[in-house]
Amino acid sequence: MTLIRVAHSPDSDDAFMFYALAKGLVDTGAYEFEHILSDIETLNREAHSGTYEVTAVSIHAYAHLDDRYALLGSGASMGDGYGPVLVAREEIPAERLGSVTVAIPGALTSAALALRMWNPGLRTRVLPFDAIGPAVLRGEVDAGVVIHEGQLTWRDEGLVNLVDLGVWWAEQTGGLPLPLGGNVVRRDLGEPAMHDVARLLKASIVYSLEHRDAALDYALDYGRGLDRDKADRFVGMYVNQLTVDYGERGRAGVTAFLERAAREGLIPRVPRLDFL
Repeated sequence: MTLIRVAHSPDSDDAFMFYALAKGLVDTGAYEFEHILSDIETLNREAHSGTYEVTAVSIHAYAHLDDRYALLGSGASMGDGYGPVLVAREEIPAERLGSVTVAIPGALTSAALALRMWNPGLRTRVLPFDAIGPAVLRGEVDAGVVIHEGQLTWRDEGLVNLVDLGVWWAEQTGGLPLPLGGNVVRRDLGEPAMHDVARLLKASIVYSLEHRDAALDYALDYGRGLDRDKADRFVGMYVNQLTVDYGERGRAGVTAFLERAAREGLIPRVPRLDFL
C-alpha cells in the first residue's frame, strides 16, 4: 500500500469533501489515505517544505509552490458572488482606512491577497482565523477579514460588513468566482500516482454530493458551532460543481486572480496551472 497523507482544514466544507475517503466509502485500491487537520496558513507553510503528498492550500500560496506541487482539477473552494468579509465594529469611512489595523488570517491566504487588491494601502496584522472576529469585537484591531464559518456568523456577533471580497471580485471581473483554496498533489509522486490521487479525491467529492445528508452529518462535527441549517448553507457555498471540477469559469477565475496579482507585483509570477 502507498500511504498518501491528505492535509486539509478542520472545517465543515473540507470534512464534507473528504467524507467518503475518511470513512472508506471509496475503493482506494493500492493507496491508503491518512488525514491531517490543520489551519490553512499552517498548511500553506508546510507546503513550502513539501511535507504532505496532498494538501489544501490557498490559491495565493500556490503561486510559490508550483515547482513542487501540481494543482488538482477538483477540490476548489470558490466564492461565487460571495467570499471573505472585511468586518468592523462600526462603519469606517474610506478616507480612514489607511490609518487602521486590519487582521488577516495569514499572509499567504487568498483572503489577504484579495484584500490587498481591493486596497493596497491597508496596515495588516496576522491572527488565527478564528481569533479575528473576537479581536475586532474587543477593539484589539480596527477591522478583520473573516473566513470559513465566520462568513456566516459575523452579523450574529454584532459586526458590520465593510466589503464582501467575493462580491467585489465579481464586480471587477464580470462575474468570475473568487478562487480561495485548492488541493495540490506533490509532483515527485510521478504522473501515474498523481492522476490516481486526482481521480480518488474527485470520487470522494462526488460521493458526498450524492449522499448529502450522511456527509453533512459527518461534517457537523467540524462546524465550529454552526447549526445544521447554517452548516448546510456553508457546505453548499464551498462544495458544489466548481469543487467537482473548476470548469471554464473556475479556471478563468484562478487565472484572472493570479494574473492581476502578478501584474500588481503581489506575487512573483503566474504559476503553472495544471488542473490535473
